[in-house]
Amino acid sequence: MQYIQAYIKPHKLTPLTLALHKVPDFPGMSVSEIKGFGREKSQDSPHSLKDDLVDFIPHVKLEIFCRDEMVNTIINTIQTSAHTGLRGDGKIYVATISQAYRISTGEEGKTAV
Repeated sequence: MQYIQAYIKPHKLTPLTLALHKVPDFPGMSVSEIKGFGREKSQDSPHSLKDDLVDFIPHVKLEIFCRDEMVNTIINTIQTSAHTGLRGDGKIYVATISQAYRISTGEEGKTAV
């Protein structure tokens, strides 16, 4: 099982969601609105720390738990749908999950995802 965490531009959420709905057996995702800044901002900008705290940029955070064999398809879909060609398109992180449990049924492992 894998955990995919992606940070994208807010205006790309709808096209990405529509694309992910086309992925066979897509398990679903959680979405959070967040704010932050990347290292480009801190390196290129002469602003003080106080100014940087005011200049947070809105992003959307996606969280997806999936079976191992779905990771490449989901990542390709995110990369294709969230790409604008501009700086700050976002990031994708993948981590291995050792166990999962479905609270409603008590299922464990891959069947719980």
